[in-house]
Amino acid sequence: MRVLLLGSGGYLGRYVAEHLLADPAVQLTALGRGDDADVRFDLSTGSPGALTRFLNAVHPGVVINCAGATRGGARELTRHNTVAVATICESLRRSGCGARLVQVGCSSEYGPSQPGSSTAEDAVPRPGGPYGVSKLAATELVLGSGLDAVVLRVFSPVGPGTPAGSPLGRLAEAMRRAMQAGDGELKLSGLGVQRDFVDVRDVARAVHAASLSAAQGVVNIGSGRAVRMRDAAAVLARVAGYGGTLHEIDGSPGRGPLHHAAPGGPAGAQVEHVAGGAGYPYPDGCGSWQQADVRTARDRLGWRSRIALEESLADIWMEAACRI
Repeated sequence: MRVLLLGSGGYLGRYVAEHLLADPAVQLTALGRGDDADVRFDLSTGSPGALTRFLNAVHPGVVINCAGATRGGARELTRHNTVAVATICESLRRSGCGARLVQVGCSSEYGPSQPGSSTAEDAVPRPGGPYGVSKLAATELVLGSGLDAVVLRVFSPVGPGTPAGSPLGRLAEAMRRAMQAGDGELKLSGLGVQRDFVDVRDVARAVHAASLSAAQGVVNIGSGRAVRMRDAAAVLARVAGYGGTLHEIDGSPGRGPLHHAAPGGPAGAQVEHVAGGAGYPYPDGCGSWQQADVRTARDRLGWRSRIALEESLADIWMEAACRI
């Protein structure tokens, strides 16, 4: 099976590439903006005609799109997440390769959910920020393209390579600095936020399964279980061997970042509540709660998450600890 992978240098793309290369039946070609790609091409500025010529030359059976931007203003996000997908769809329509398209979407397309609920694929999307809007527009382009296509709405990916700017990446970095400085306490905000974490390696398995399936439309990829950030922080402290106290700063969500306190405080790796202070923002536009309904992935892809959050957090900590 010939596979063209777009965005192989990104957080998800790297693990998708690694997983596909382990399959002897896959002939992989990577296209992207970085030097590590087999072919350099910028989807946000490249023409559909140029991409069509490349598709006709390579003639892939599957095109996987992991490319995109998670940060920046509305214009940049639209260019990398929406215009790029329009280029892909138009190129596939013009091409004679007849490739199946696997588009990697995200849970930010749904926006906030009712606490305690599980979000299914038929939920009405209400993205809470420009990132979610740009990804939802890309999904609509794919679904309306007439192509053989599936969109995987990935919830909160974690594990090795987790970006330092993500909530768990910042948490690990704050803990690393506290341990390096000998701080006996960490003051953290926004630990009440609940997210459905799924390991990046499980996401790669889902992409592979989707490329082999006949599933179309939208498929959620998550663990099916929302976890509080305070619980994730406690697990991270345990795997890191941090014996200090985690102080949770109460406050209204949407303002301050995770931060850590000055040295001192009791030992014990426990979470205590501290009144006052700023809350952790919701940069993904998803509010305080998200949990995936993953029955479609199970039924149509034969997929479910395998890697426990504790293992994912241990891998995040291993990378952070290397910086001590």
